[in-house]
Parts: sequence; C-alpha cells; structure tokens
Amino acid sequence: MKSVPKLIARFIGILLLSVILLAIINIALLGLILFKQFPDSSNSDSPYQYAQTVADNLTKTGDSFSLDVNDSTTLKKENIWAVLIDENSKQVIWHTENLPNNVPNSYTLSDISSLTSGYIEGYPTYTGSSNDGLVVLGYPKKSYWKHTTPTWKYKFIANLPQIFMIALSINVILILFIYLWFTGKLTRSVNPIVQSIKDLPKSKRVKLNEKGTLSEIAVNINQTSRILQDQEKELKKKEVARADWIAGISHDIRTPLSMVLGYTSQLVNSQTLSTENKQKTKVILRQSEKIRNLVDDLNLSSKLEYSMQPLNTTQVNMVALVRQVVVDFMNNDIEDKYAIEWLTEESLSSCMVYADKDLLKRAITNLIQNGINHNPEGCTIYVTVKQQSEQCVIQVEDNGVGITDAQLEKLNHSPHYMISRDSGLEQRHGLGLLIVKQIVESHNGKMTLGHSHYGGLSVCINLP
Repeated sequence: MKSVPKLIARFIGILLLSVILLAIINIALLGLILFKQFPDSSNSDSPYQYAQTVADNLTKTGDSFSLDVNDSTTLKKENIWAVLIDENSKQVIWHTENLPNNVPNSYTLSDISSLTSGYIEGYPTYTGSSNDGLVVLGYPKKSYWKHTTPTWKYKFIANLPQIFMIALSINVILILFIYLWFTGKLTRSVNPIVQSIKDLPKSKRVKLNEKGTLSEIAVNINQTSRILQDQEKELKKKEVARADWIAGISHDIRTPLSMVLGYTSQLVNSQTLSTENKQKTKVILRQSEKIRNLVDDLNLSSKLEYSMQPLNTTQVNMVALVRQVVVDFMNNDIEDKYAIEWLTEESLSSCMVYADKDLLKRAITNLIQNGINHNPEGCTIYVTVKQQSEQCVIQVEDNGVGITDAQLEKLNHSPHYMISRDSGLEQRHGLGLLIVKQIVESHNGKMTLGHSHYGGLSVCINLP
C-alpha cells in the first residue's frame, strides 16, 4: 500500500503549489488593477493633480480670466468643464463654455465641502486652489467612481496584514480539508483495488464492491478473478486426471511387464537355448528392465510433482550414503568402459542433512546412471561430496560427450524436462534429471547443471 500514500502526498503537494501560485498571481493582478484604476494625487495624469495644474495655469487679466490654450483644448476634448469659485463671495466668477446648465453658480461652505470629496449634480469633481478662489473640474458622469466616505478605523488598517493572513490561512485550510475529504474517499476506494491486484497472483478469490467512483475497475478485477479461479479449477482437474492416468498406466504396465521379465529370466538361464538366442533374450531382459525403471520413474515423478510422495525425513550422513551408491554400482559389475572415481576428501567423514534417505539414494543413483546411459562409448564418472558453509554439496561429473550450451540452457530453465521441442534434448536428458530436481527441491535444495572441467556434464546438488 506504499503507492497510495505517495499518490496522496503528490496530490497534496500539487494542490499546495497551485494554491500558492494562484494566491501570488491574484495578488499581483489585484495590485496592478488597483494601480491602474485608483487615481493617485501624486500622478500628473490623475484628476487631482490635473485640477491643480489648471488652477495654476488660470491667469487673471483685469476683471477677466483666461486659461492656457493647451489646457482649454484638453478640457474640451475630454468633455471636462471647469469653474472658479470666488473665495469670499462663493460665487462662480469664471467657467468654461461647456458648463452644464444644472451646475449651480453659487455655493455654500457645505456645498464646497461636498464637491471636494464627491460630486456636483452627478459629475465627479476635483479641486485645485488658486489665488482668486477654488478651481473645480467636473468630469463626465461615468468617468470616475468616487468614495465619498473613505473613513476606516485605524485599528483595522493597522491589523490589515494580520487579517489578510488569517483569511488566507482559513481559505487554505478549508481547501485542504475539502481536498483531503474527497481524497480520503478516493483512497477508501483505491485501497481494496490495490489489495485485490496483489491477491490475484496468489490465486485468492477477489470480490470487490462494484459501486462508487472506480466501479468499472472493480467490475473488471472481479471478472478477472472469476476467470482465474475457473482456470485454476480446470487446471487442477487436468492435473488430477493426468496423475490418475499416469498411475493407471503404471499399474497396467507392471503386470504384463513382470511376466515378460519372469519368462525372459527363465529363458536366459535355460540350458536348451542356443547361444545366439540367449544373447537376444538378454537384450530383451535389459530393455524390459529399462521399461520397468522408466515406469517407476514416471510414477515417482508424478507423485513428487503433485506432492503425493510423503517424505520420511531422518538424519542422513550424505558421505556414507553417496559412497554406498558408488559401491553398489561397482558391485553390479558395470562394463569396463565405465569407471567411477571417488574424489571426496578422506578428512570429511560426515555431512549431515535431514532428508528422506531412500529418495536421496534414488537421486544419486539416477545421476550416475544418467552418465552411463548417455555415454555409450564409455566415460569416467567423478563423484564428490563436500561441505560449504551450512550446505552439503554433492557433485557428479563425467568426461563423456557433454552437452551443448543451448541444451544446457534449456535444461537449467525448463520448468519440466519432459516437455521439450528439442528431440535431441529429450533423448539425451529427460525424466531422470527431472526426478533428481524434484527430489532436491522437495528437500529445499537446489540442482545446477553445467559443463564439467573434465569435458562432459556436471550436476551439482546443494542441500541445506
């Protein structure tokens, strides 16, 4: 489940980064908008400053007033009107030609106070002082929006940064809470799906709730689980049928084969049979024994494969066991073209393992017999037992015809030696090595095939 927290952490990180970036961008845009929209009295383009400029440029000649040509042109172009209110009489003593009719010609102190911060008849007004009175500029009605009561508590202004940070923190917390709530809901939907995906390779039945945000995935996983369960049931049926078939065939072959072996043995020992026929009978006897051994190997392999062969484990001295197998081969009068050399160090008197003695004896016998069977021209078989760390190592090598790299690769990595598309490989090495591997693996050991430094095949068994 480590991937789910990582996914959530990544989402949270992206969310936080997004919130921070959005906050920075919004603050920058807000500042830019405020800078552009709110007139600054210190800016020469602002109406506050321009009103003072007009007041400064308004000159008096006798009893009349005149305005600079540039200012007159600008006022007319922008549809701005202007008046000069006398400081003493509070009467309009000068105005531009575009003065609206509804603009009064006399003012009280209250009117002057109102127009300084607000409007005259809906026109936003801005003032500038001159030696002769107060200059008032009136802008078009929809050109500016003036705040007539810009009064704030000093405490509020002083605490505005803290208030802003508190408001921002509350917004971030609310966003995180909403996000985590929805993410938690998604996580509760994802966790069962992740666990079910892990259970599928373990052949566990999966049953997910097919409702919610990820219902489509849940439906597909449930379907996959049902298909895998059905396939496993069918596979088990086939395995049982195969095991039963092998057991039945083995039983059916043994009865006629025992009769063939019995009568053939009698013919070999018969005094009336000619020498030539005796030789033919011996061939039949040897081949019949091979068939019997093959049937026994096939039956044992099937039992080992389906864990039907119980292990009678005892403490076994592998040095003594392997030496006994070698002695048995020598006592059975093997042909002169085959020699067995015992290379185990004399100082090693024992190498103890807990194992099924009969099965291990069968495995070592198969390895030596494998060297004999697949080297018809003869060879020397080298047998070694040694102890390495916590393992007992048995190595059987020969200096025979050996094996190609391609065949060795298939033997080491094929899950089943009896299944091979290489006819040459199947003939040279097959069921015998499979049984050895199954016996070794049933004892939690490992079997490795390789090239012998004597030139032939090397089989190494490691038993804990």
